[in-house]
Amino acid sequence: MAMDKYTFNISLSVLNHLGRNLYRNFITVLGEAISNSWDADAKNVWIYIDRNKNYLIIKDDGQGMSSDDFQNKFLKIGYSKRKDGVDKTESQRPFIGRKGIGKLALLSCAKRIHIVSKTKSTDFVGGIIDNRELDNAIDDDLNPQQYPLEDVNLDIFNSLKENFEKGTIIYFEAINDGIRNRVEYIRKLVALFFRFSLIDDSFKIHLNDDPITLNELNDLSLSTQFVWQINSMEDPYLRDKISATSEHIKQYKKIASSLPITGFIASVEKPSFLKIKQTTETVTIDLYVNGRLREKDLMKHIRTTRHVESYLYGQIHYNNLDDKDDRFTTSREGVISDDPMFIGMLTELEKIVRAIMTDWDIWRDTLNQDGDPDNTRKTRKERRSKELFNAVANEFVPPSGSANRSIVDDWVKSLGDDAQFNLTSYAECFVSENLLRKFIKHKNKDYSHLTNKLADYKRRENEARNIGNVSFEIRQNNEDLLFLSMDELAITADRPSDRNNEAAIIRDAKTYKPIRDAMAHTALLTAIAKQSLNTTYENIKARIKKLLE
Repeated sequence: MAMDKYTFNISLSVLNHLGRNLYRNFITVLGEAISNSWDADAKNVWIYIDRNKNYLIIKDDGQGMSSDDFQNKFLKIGYSKRKDGVDKTESQRPFIGRKGIGKLALLSCAKRIHIVSKTKSTDFVGGIIDNRELDNAIDDDLNPQQYPLEDVNLDIFNSLKENFEKGTIIYFEAINDGIRNRVEYIRKLVALFFRFSLIDDSFKIHLNDDPITLNELNDLSLSTQFVWQINSMEDPYLRDKISATSEHIKQYKKIASSLPITGFIASVEKPSFLKIKQTTETVTIDLYVNGRLREKDLMKHIRTTRHVESYLYGQIHYNNLDDKDDRFTTSREGVISDDPMFIGMLTELEKIVRAIMTDWDIWRDTLNQDGDPDNTRKTRKERRSKELFNAVANEFVPPSGSANRSIVDDWVKSLGDDAQFNLTSYAECFVSENLLRKFIKHKNKDYSHLTNKLADYKRRENEARNIGNVSFEIRQNNEDLLFLSMDELAITADRPSDRNNEAAIIRDAKTYKPIRDAMAHTALLTAIAKQSLNTTYENIKARIKKLLE
């Protein structure tokens, strides 16, 4: 039976001005098609991609379209399913589509688009949009009635319409610029960005007949360390992949927000784990409204320039943004930046993220991993010292799965705080004592009173080298000053005329030496010894700075 002739229900020039070429992202095209299937109460969406032949087919088992639907709804650019205040489908799904112009993404992404659809009670209807012919029609200033869609050839859909009771099939022939993304990559993006396909048992997405499931996100979930759940949220990714009971999740925390938002923010062990393999795509903190991605990378609106950001990903769901006011950009790929409700959500998100950054720094510290260098919880010296300890200690930790991994992990953790103190103290000793040596040499200070001690030091070192069978040189040179310790350097560099009443390094160096020696021999110091070492070093440092001035 011959099909009716169909035409666009809008001026062709206006169609062009609305932005036929606005949608260039392949995943956006998929998004529009999947959203339409959701709004049509489909239970399944089948996506077929052939990169070599450069075509895409999207099929669903939704309500389908009658001849009147196809002409007066689908081809009417700007037709809204939400007229008369209706905001849900017959099965009570919240509508994703809004203005009716998102279909421009579908109608302009390929050279030719073949569309067929049917309801339970009607035969197939449809047509072909040839974008080259449409361009010519626009150039010739034709009206819609002068540009009827081509008749569709149902034979090319034979294998797809077998047992096809109702629904819509769209065949995109010759995708503009080709299909550059690998199928594996597209699977991950669909799993990431079209969340409703994972949380609703009544809606499934299949790619080349293989269902898209949470398993697409295994790499991401296994590299996740910490999770912050925002308000109450039922999500299979949280429940099955990054739950509080998951072995690889080290910390899981629930955060309450006064706003009616839900979602989660998670962090991975290394920033590189946020990059989807074999792609340039990076997982970010994204905004979803009624299950559809509406704004990618929310952090671009609240940049804190903090190191932690490069470890975070997540999803914020704010369905209240979909109300009587249209808060979305014309491209439908973002929220209007100055929308008051959106700004309020960003303000709340910034508060949440700042609290998360503090947790992250503390939790990373407990794992002996580098934390947030911008966090003032620790001094810069303490952080650098801990980072050095982490780098060294991790070389000794057995690989995952080793029998002794947990035991060695515990040993390393028990050394963390002491190592941070000792390494910092050693650096302070190294710098202060070597600066004193350079000062003494520069000032030509007399240390002849130490001649006998120096001879004894050199003799003992020589004996130790012989016993150890060390024939190479240990020190860069045998300069006398390199054999002297803090107390001897102090009395040489800063000899007071009155030891009891005149400020001088030697007064602190005597106390400093035994604790310094214990620390230099990798001993674990008591709390009072640490306090004493810190106090005397501050005095020594202040005096050395005064001498150097």
